[in-house]
Parts: sequence; structure tokens; C-alpha cells
Amino acid sequence: MSVNSNSEYGARPLVWFAVYQLLWHLLLPLAFVRLAWRARHSFAYLHHIPERLGFGYDKPITQGSIWIHAVSVGETRAAQPLIEAYLARGETILLTHMTLNGRRTGKQLFAKQIASGQIRQVYLPYDLCWAVEHFLSIFKPKLGLFMETEAWPTVVFRCAEIGLPLFLVNARLSERSARRVSRFGKAGCSLFQAFAGILAQTDFDAQRYRTLGVKNISIVGNLKFDVALDEQLVQQGKLWQQELHAHQRLMVCAASTRDGEEAIILKAWKDLLLSNAFETTPLLCLVPRHPERFTEVADAIHSAGLKFRRRSEWSGTPRDCSGLDVVLGDSMGEMPMYYSAADLVVMGGSLLPFGGQNLIEACAAGCPVLLGAHTYNFQQASLDAIQAGAAKRIEGDLLPGESIALMESLKALLLNTTELSKMSDAAKTYSTDHQGATQRILAALDQNIFSLN
Repeated sequence: MSVNSNSEYGARPLVWFAVYQLLWHLLLPLAFVRLAWRARHSFAYLHHIPERLGFGYDKPITQGSIWIHAVSVGETRAAQPLIEAYLARGETILLTHMTLNGRRTGKQLFAKQIASGQIRQVYLPYDLCWAVEHFLSIFKPKLGLFMETEAWPTVVFRCAEIGLPLFLVNARLSERSARRVSRFGKAGCSLFQAFAGILAQTDFDAQRYRTLGVKNISIVGNLKFDVALDEQLVQQGKLWQQELHAHQRLMVCAASTRDGEEAIILKAWKDLLLSNAFETTPLLCLVPRHPERFTEVADAIHSAGLKFRRRSEWSGTPRDCSGLDVVLGDSMGEMPMYYSAADLVVMGGSLLPFGGQNLIEACAAGCPVLLGAHTYNFQQASLDAIQAGAAKRIEGDLLPGESIALMESLKALLLNTTELSKMSDAAKTYSTDHQGATQRILAALDQNIFSLN
């Protein structure tokens, strides 16, 4: 099978691509303005700027690696079991990102392998023809794996043209994204048809790719089920939970919240505390998804009149939360600790139309999950978790001034510890039962690469 045998439209659409390149070159200064603006929060946004243009790589350069592109934090964590499997085979890895937080996460997860040279970590250049060309000519990877939703036209089409097998792995495609792609007609469909193959998470995702004319599709499950939680963080969380339970306190973790959701959660939490339904008031741990919003969310908690403390104020495991209504989780990479300490998770990104965040990690920690209406980024995982009894859904949309449904759902579950215990057991079972995507992906890739050769 040739790389572009998926469809007659797998080739680069020349007119559309020329317009796309023109726009990239015209808007390139804005990309650097955006980095400079973000540097207000961290000067690290201005590090490795030449890499954004396909230059400035430190030597030595290892060629012939397996190239894995994980745009940000979630994709980098999801790629961990796949990366470890390839390292166990003796492969070297070229790990690319687009975001600073993705790069930080990769450095945190693979510090030893990066130091030893087994993994090379760089930014994927902006999707400019000359930047991509130089990047590919420098590193010459033997196989490319893009995680989940990434499909940069210049990269995808150029890999197809030079015969570099590029696969979309752990792939997902929401209905909204599929409609957006289809608006571009043949030009949009040809982008996904140019991949050597797509390894989809679910039947839903596979069917949407098929509607775009993609034929080489395998359904392999979700890599996120194979991600092992950091045992040290899990133990920290359990210690924290033991102390809270010793004081008869339950904790709710509002995880990976997005802009606008904190207002809903804080109002619901304040109303919950004012309801006087609990002999000992529960504790809220609020963890915003983006670190640049920590201060903004701290101000919102203060404005709500709730007593809080930042997690960063504890040097080790958070202890002595007496007198607090809220703990602000202003740390990176500690979600396993928060989940292991919590008795219930409110999943961020699902209360407002952001598509939801990763509920799988919470279930792996044995933490029941409360979902909003918007889970299209984790459609199958959410449906399966609800069916398994590991999660429940709040019905209807939520607005900042209308948080009664969330408050009532929280109250009902927190007052029913027997139900919480059953959901916790179901969450662990659900997580375990859906593992195995790593081996299925490796098998599918081995088979595809053999057929390509």
C-alpha cells in the first residue's frame, strides 16, 4: 500500500494550500506577538524561539527516530505508555509539542530519558513550508505519530510526498469538528486522507473519519486508560484523604476547570454550604486547567466570600484544612494527588461547551465523576463510565447565575456515602476493563509499516 492510497483526494490541494501558506506568512508576526503576550506570565514562552521556525537545534542530532507529536499536556500524558513501549524496544524518540505546558509535562515525565539521549524534545515548527522542510531534513524520522486531533496540513502533506509514514494515533473526531472539516470540501477531507492511517479511539470516531473518505482506519481504544498514575502522588493524596476523613470531612475536586465554569462551581458550593445539610462541611479543591488563570481564580474565590488557601502554600502534602472552604490547586502535574484525596470529582470542561476533560484519570484513582452536558471530546468514555456506574451526569446547561442543578447533584451524592463507595469501586473496574490500547496500537502500526514496505 502506498502512503496516499487512501483516496484520490489524498494529494495536496494546490490552490487551497497556496492560500493557506500565504495566510501563515502574513500572520506569522502575530504568532510571536502572542508568545510575547504570554511571556507576561512566564518568560519561558520566549525560550527556543528558533525551533518554532525549524532551526536552532542543539547537537548532536539523532536521525531515524520514532517521531511522536503531542501538542500539549493531555496528549503528552496520553502518549506516555506508547513512548515507554517503544523505548523498551530500544527505539529513540523525537518528542514534539506546540505548547509550553506540553513541553514542561514531557520534561517532567521523561527527565531521565531526555538526559540520556533516548528522547529528544523540541517544538514542532509553525506550519510554514520552509520551516517544516528544514525540520524534516534535520531529524529524518522513520515513523511519525500524531496524537489525537493534530493535523497540520503542511506537515501531513509533506510527509505523504516524501514517503514518511505518518499516522494519527489515539485519534478522536467530534461531530462539531467533522462538520467543520467537511465545510472545506475535498480540501478538508484530503488532509485526513493523506495520513498513512488513522488509529481511532472509538466506533464513533472511526465512522466520522470514514465520512471524510478515510479508508485505512483501525479502532484501538483509548491510550489514556493505559497511563499509570504516579504512585508517590497517589500516596500523597491518600494521606490527605485520611486526614480529612479523620475530621469527618469529604472533599470534592473540581478538576481542569475552564473560564466561566469557576463562577458556576463557586456559587453552587456557597449555596451548598449555606444549606446546612452537613454536620461537618465538605471541602472543595478547585483546580483550573490553565496555570496562567490561577491568580484570576484566586480572586474569584475571594470575591465569593469563601475561605481558601493555595496548594502552593504547603511545602508537602496539604494538611490541616480546618476552617477552609476551598483549596486552590495551583500546581502542575499533581492531578493524581487531587483525585486520590477526593471523594467526588466535578469534571471541568463539561459544564460549559468546552467538550470535557479527561475523566479516565479520575476513574483510575477510584474517584466517582460528576459530568456536565458537554463531553463530546470524551463521548464514548463518558457514556461507558455512566453505564458502568462510575459517573453521573448533571442534566441541562449551566449558566453562572443558574447553578442549582450542580448544587443539588453534589448534595445528593455527598449525603449518600454508600452510593459514593459503589461508584468508586465501579470507577476502578471501568478503568481496568478498558486497558490495552497500547498493545493494539503497536500491533496495528507494525502491520501497517510492514504493508507499506
